[in-house]
Amino acid sequence: MTSSPTQGIKTVLHPVSDLAKAKEVYAALLGVQPQADAPYYVGFEAAGQHIGLVPGGGPQGMTSPVTYWHVPDIEAKLAEVTAAGATVKEPAHDVGGGRLVATFTDLDGNVLGLLQDR
Repeated sequence: MTSSPTQGIKTVLHPVSDLAKAKEVYAALLGVQPQADAPYYVGFEAAGQHIGLVPGGGPQGMTSPVTYWHVPDIEAKLAEVTAAGATVKEPAHDVGGGRLVATFTDLDGNVLGLLQDR
């Protein structure tokens, strides 16, 4: 395995059906107000973690939480996990500000994410 090491899980996105109500629950749970608050996404920073709320699962159709491993080279890590048997679900793409995300499924169909900041 030749790609750069994974830096760890720092981001977890949760699909929600009612963004306003979910925002209240997560604010109470985390003890902080959201740092990003838009009709399409609400994001919290708490204890070194980013917790995101995605209404209706977003364009990627999330049906369960997705954990995102932060990596220095998303394309290299995607190549490494697919060589090991994973299947790309959502290729690497820019979601704004130079941040790249991708998702893949493991052999059991679990959806996992990769995130690279520029």
